[in-house]
Amino acid sequence: MTHAMAGSRQENRPSRLPISSRPLLLAGLYALVTILALLAFFIPSATDYVGRDNDDVMRLVQVRDLLGGQGWFDLTQYRLGLEDGTPMHWSRLVDLPIGLLIGLGSLFLSQVQAEAVALVIWPLLLIPLLIYPIGLAARWLAGPVAMHVGLGLGCLFAFTCIRFHPGSIDHHNVQLVLAIWVAAMLVDPERRQSAYAVAGAACALAIAIGAETVPFVAAACLCVSLQWIWHGAPMAAAARAFGVALTLTISLVFFLTVPPQAYGVVTCDSLSLGFYALSAMGGLLLTVASSLPRTDIRAVRLGIGAGVGAVLLASAVVIAPQCLASPLAGLDPMLVELWLSAVTEAQSFRDLVQGQPQGVGGFYAVGLLAIAVCLFRAIQGDDREPHLVLLVLIGVNWAIALVQVRGFFFANLLAILPLSLLISDLRRGSQAEPENANAAFAYVVTVLAAVPAVWALAGVLVAKGLEEPIGIETITQDSGARPERGECATDGGIVQLAGQSSGVVVAPSNSGAEILRFTNHRVLTAPYHRNQAGMLTELHIGLAPPDEARAFLDGAGVTYVAFCASDPQTRSLVGMKPDGFYAALSRGEVPAYLQPLGETDGGFRIYRVIAGS
Repeated sequence: MTHAMAGSRQENRPSRLPISSRPLLLAGLYALVTILALLAFFIPSATDYVGRDNDDVMRLVQVRDLLGGQGWFDLTQYRLGLEDGTPMHWSRLVDLPIGLLIGLGSLFLSQVQAEAVALVIWPLLLIPLLIYPIGLAARWLAGPVAMHVGLGLGCLFAFTCIRFHPGSIDHHNVQLVLAIWVAAMLVDPERRQSAYAVAGAACALAIAIGAETVPFVAAACLCVSLQWIWHGAPMAAAARAFGVALTLTISLVFFLTVPPQAYGVVTCDSLSLGFYALSAMGGLLLTVASSLPRTDIRAVRLGIGAGVGAVLLASAVVIAPQCLASPLAGLDPMLVELWLSAVTEAQSFRDLVQGQPQGVGGFYAVGLLAIAVCLFRAIQGDDREPHLVLLVLIGVNWAIALVQVRGFFFANLLAILPLSLLISDLRRGSQAEPENANAAFAYVVTVLAAVPAVWALAGVLVAKGLEEPIGIETITQDSGARPERGECATDGGIVQLAGQSSGVVVAPSNSGAEILRFTNHRVLTAPYHRNQAGMLTELHIGLAPPDEARAFLDGAGVTYVAFCASDPQTRSLVGMKPDGFYAALSRGEVPAYLQPLGETDGGFRIYRVIAGS
């Protein structure tokens, strides 16, 4: 009888899924292939272990300060800007794991080697976390074929997105990971409490890491609320799980990362009282609303939801009215004209059409295609609810990209989910009718159209043809979306500057982060909106006639001038003011109060400001 019972249990035990249907294992394998490909393509030709973005360099500087003893709650960059420094708006939640990797590596390696290893490893560690939720959600919705399609598209995204290349330690890669987890969990067809709890926690972490995700998080919260309003009791447990996770997680990270003396301060570019209070309140109200009795009638739930929305809007007006506008709304007009307007990440769709039309497809086409697919599927009734959720989440980021192109990364990533389902359906149709050329054509074209790199490559080919060589950077989805590091910051001039006694340096803003990285000097400017005073001072120095520039130099306590004639902003200032300080230096006219510090091969020309001259 014992053997019979054992045999019966064996028969009733569910058989293990084949490897081809196990998203966790497959995500690991797909990620491993992607990581090896990234290392093979980019490491042999790398000239530096830090990414191409200014933010990668500044993040390293911030991590170094933390490891050097700067307080956990103290985010001031004391070597940036005027005398009091610049309070940065970046979260320690990203500094911590990078710092731990560097600290662990320094036990066995030199400091530089430990940094190099950590900066290579960190973005690669995020790749499995990026593609696993894609495969999981695709399998939930459409089975193993869609899962493999989603994993493949996710790997292509990671390979062609500079945020996951070795050396990229900017916080946007973490935000992308959190965004896809939110989207994947909200399309769970079984509405598991665990899935919605993960989505709520991911929303809270996204806000804590960067305020630019607030519109996306608000859209996710709206989706959960509407799901509860529509379904009622079957959705109540999942809505409560989302609300509780959102409230608890945002509370935890608020008290872990915000200093006690700043609990009552409202900032619109980082986690502060405004975003914390509204997020925690929203999660709590959703939890209470979904727990109320006598909410069987949809109209009652709609009224409750409208009341919650009204309370949150009124609270936002009272607690943080300034945050209802853009965080950059208060930027000085001079900085808007001479700095922000030249940053591609901050440009609008219209600006790109006028200035970089070849990049429009890579930025917008895949997101637009996904929006169209979601609309069509929702109208046709095919998996209507998940496609409506994805429509809202993709649409919000695509709309952000129309205003500021930075949103395209998120729209392209989230587009993988609906496009994976479409591609798997087209594949099934093509296999069912192998002689149908139209079905095969539709399948192939859709696969190509789902890859942003294909659109980027097509744009370059249309703009330049085949006359110029096309490198791997053409399909890596940067396309100038972020300001790259200063053109002069890695030449012999910065080595010369590093050898001087500590002082204050005036240099182009795009070189500021590199000067902080390689020297012990304080630099007036780097491309960050909280450093308005330092940026404006540098601009006034460059535009003022040489005799008047001396007053600005003395007022800011400048001891060194690092002049970069090839810097785009410097060229703009030279063109605007032919009689200005920078224009004079570009012609080789050195004022008497500057002492040249030897010659370098191009790049920076370094001058010491002679005291009392």
